[in-house]
Amino acid sequence: MPDTITCNACLRPLRLLASLLLAVTSANTVLALGESNYVFTAATRGSFTLVDGRAAPIIVDTNDFAGVLRAAGDLRKDVERVTGARAQILHRAGPESRTAVIIGTAGKSPLIDTLVRDGKIDVSDIAGKWEAFFLQVVPQPMAGLDNALVICGSDKRGTIYGIYDLCEKIGVSPWHFWGDSPVARHGKLFISPGKFVQGPPSVKYRGIFINDEAPALTEWVRAQYGDVPGRRGVANYGRGFYTNIFEVMLRLRANYLWPAMWNNAFNEDDPENPRLADEYGIVMGTSHQEPMLRAQQEWDRGFRQQHGLWDYNKTNQRPALHDFWRAGIRRNKAFESIITLGLRAENDSGAPVGRELTEEIISIQRRILAEELTADVTKIPQMWCLYKEVQAYYEEGLRVPDDVTLLWAEDNWGNIRRLPTANERGRSGGAGIYYHFDYHGGPRSYQWINTSPIPKIWDQMSLAAQYGADRIWIVNVGHFNKGSEFPLEFFLRLAWNTSRWTHENLDEFTRLWAEREFGKEHAVEIADLIATYTRFNGRRKPELLEPETYSLLNYREFESVVAEYQALSDRAEKVFNQLEPRYRDAFYGFVLYPVKACAGLNAMYFAAGRNALHARQGRASANDSAAETRKLFATQTNLVHHFNHIYAGGRWNHFMDQAYIGYTSWNPPRQNNLNAIKLAEVTVPDAARMGVAVEGSMDAAGGTLKFHRHGQASRYVEVFNGGKTPFEFSADVRAPWIVLDDQRGTVEKDRRIELRIDWNKTVQGENSGVLVVHGAGTNFVVNIRAVNPAQPASETADLFIEADGFVSIEAEHFSRNTDAGTNRWIRVSNYGHTLSGMRADAPPGALATPGKDSPCLEYRMHLSSSGEVEVESIVGPTLGFIPGRPIRYAVSFDDQAPREVTIVPAPFEGHYTNPRWSDSVRNNCHKVKSKHLIQSPGEHTLKIWMIDPAVVLQKHIVNFGGALPSYLGPPESLRGSVRSQASSQFP
Repeated sequence: MPDTITCNACLRPLRLLASLLLAVTSANTVLALGESNYVFTAATRGSFTLVDGRAAPIIVDTNDFAGVLRAAGDLRKDVERVTGARAQILHRAGPESRTAVIIGTAGKSPLIDTLVRDGKIDVSDIAGKWEAFFLQVVPQPMAGLDNALVICGSDKRGTIYGIYDLCEKIGVSPWHFWGDSPVARHGKLFISPGKFVQGPPSVKYRGIFINDEAPALTEWVRAQYGDVPGRRGVANYGRGFYTNIFEVMLRLRANYLWPAMWNNAFNEDDPENPRLADEYGIVMGTSHQEPMLRAQQEWDRGFRQQHGLWDYNKTNQRPALHDFWRAGIRRNKAFESIITLGLRAENDSGAPVGRELTEEIISIQRRILAEELTADVTKIPQMWCLYKEVQAYYEEGLRVPDDVTLLWAEDNWGNIRRLPTANERGRSGGAGIYYHFDYHGGPRSYQWINTSPIPKIWDQMSLAAQYGADRIWIVNVGHFNKGSEFPLEFFLRLAWNTSRWTHENLDEFTRLWAEREFGKEHAVEIADLIATYTRFNGRRKPELLEPETYSLLNYREFESVVAEYQALSDRAEKVFNQLEPRYRDAFYGFVLYPVKACAGLNAMYFAAGRNALHARQGRASANDSAAETRKLFATQTNLVHHFNHIYAGGRWNHFMDQAYIGYTSWNPPRQNNLNAIKLAEVTVPDAARMGVAVEGSMDAAGGTLKFHRHGQASRYVEVFNGGKTPFEFSADVRAPWIVLDDQRGTVEKDRRIELRIDWNKTVQGENSGVLVVHGAGTNFVVNIRAVNPAQPASETADLFIEADGFVSIEAEHFSRNTDAGTNRWIRVSNYGHTLSGMRADAPPGALATPGKDSPCLEYRMHLSSSGEVEVESIVGPTLGFIPGRPIRYAVSFDDQAPREVTIVPAPFEGHYTNPRWSDSVRNNCHKVKSKHLIQSPGEHTLKIWMIDPAVVLQKHIVNFGGALPSYLGPPESLRGSVRSQASSQFP
């Protein structure tokens, strides 16, 4: 919910407004991430002095929750970190100070209740609400105090969130421990007058799942905390580890945790774990696979030898499982939990249980809850996770009581498979989403580094909020890997207030986050680095990169991708060197390492691709490309070593143990290797041997280069040596309009010649010429074709011009965008492969009819071709989340009838057995096509119509047969007389 600011009764509104304006304009502010700020470094009229030489004491009643007292201690630490002044913690007002910070929970703290009774504060705007809080400057709150800052929560977590809200706003990042974020130092801190209210949250339970934690996190935990006592080889995920997790969760306003479970058992490994979680205020659960607060490892350690793997299909095993579940509920009954219902196969990978047995299991589990906790089981938070095949049980008719939350699981790749219908939105248990930033499974695991752009997160999770899936949001954060701090915080901030961050201000979130972490000076540049590298990684996850991912032949695609990433890496290095030393560890972990490593990884696969191509062409440089690939692989291993052993003094050793190079199946390799890349070594003769390769061809004996006045401005030929002995070459052109940047010289390995056309010397229409290359006793001929068409009659800024048989258009570069009531197309910046996305936005369940209530995007273009044309659109990988509904849009030209295009049919299996789904998640997009007829050349308008909501358009290719294969699609065509800078462009 948005902040509200209410004036103190003793201050007139104009006085308050004046003081706030004065604070904003004349005082240095301390950062607030998208919320109203109330902390400043200069006093204003009516402000509260938190620190000015000395720190105001902190008063918290001992009758309050233990977690509140503990968080108050963190506030004292944070104030000292920022200012050097150490506050006293008192349990009642004392004579030492005339000011104080008063902390308490309404209905739990006698201090707060006294202030309410005396009319000093009004808690009506948070009373009875979930996790709400306010901070308010209160004059003369009680005898002996002239002024106080009151932090009041509606419940335990509300108060704790209020405390940590102040901690962040005075300059302590939530990532001070996990991200090496430095504290912003200030000598004085003041709190603005007014009342600052937060909550209740949009999503009730907001959590993380620590998963796929070996080897990286597990080995780090073992290095820090050893093994579980008495369990050799089991990393000690105990209180030392989890208290740091609990704290960062609370600082991020999360409240729900599924603990690490690959080889660990939260409740058994350290019996203090569940008690401390409850004290801190963390609601505990267990994964989608582990019901009734029992870990898989608890069964494997205590029951597997006698009973075997848990398998409800074995009738003789069922009583033991029932007892196992009952013991888990009984053990944790005193602690706040959400009970996972149902049962998947052991270790999340065995034979499915089936619909009928699942129904029986849930009934038995509910009976156990009634017997162990309360007869009214509707009062017990419970969830059923519809993960993979379990969703099919639901679609086949299996139902659970309405008070059970339906936790819908996306496809493990960030694409929601199902959202509640209108009827399901009326269930008392509500619904939620299980999301992934990490996945161990097919078609290929991705566990190394951040690959989750926040525009994609916003797109999917805003849909979840819109369709009422707002009871639980939980995200699989893998091994809590470096770089994922940023998307995790966005996910949780969005869950706290789903209306605060929209398609219009995602860049603002990134900038504010960078400003909080690294200061204002470089915030804009750092924000762009973060947004760009995550968009690059979102094109294709690093684990899925191959030498053939991007085109080596067409549009200079692969080399452009590598150049863009290298330029990004250079910018990141520059910022690193300009930052104050105290910021550098945080910047390295958050930004520089991911950017450098991913830039180098793309370069490595590019080198491997060139090795294969050059070997086929017989180039001596093929061996150099093989050596370059090995060198770049060594650079990757050196970066891993630096991260683990040098960066931050080796504090995060093992965090980069996760292998990401060398996949031969879905399963990660044990360690990074080059075994999956078959590098070619060619035998190079002593004698020189000239070859000539033209851009776009795999051959090496000349060929043809085609130019279009409105197309690619430059093309190349590469003169290469197939032998060891250098040779002299010369290049002659047989037409005055062919311009070369290099005509003669020595070729040792490879030499690129760029060709351009002097269009002023060509005739209108077709032009033919010849380039002849001489060298090493031979000649090669390259035929040059140049098309100089008549200029379009209208050369306006939004008119795209066909060249080389196609028009390529970034979706946001429409000529007109026409809404249809509440149905509309909205721009989502940095969404997708190249520039942005245009998203079909509509009320839940909307079904639009083109020409009636469908919003329309129009793209004007001049076409020199006619006849049948194919329109290919690159769209986001959205799945059919409305039951029984496909995902569609419609395409038309001019006044022709729109043609319906189905992106995802209904039903559609989001599983690796479906090749279409596998392709869509590998490519992070759908590519869909439709056929149309253009009657005559000239000016035409492409129209894209909404049918179903949530379609996200990225690029359109209007193709008469000239578009060449590429991963990103051809770079954007000339638009009027201006070429877009949206993506990798024609030279």
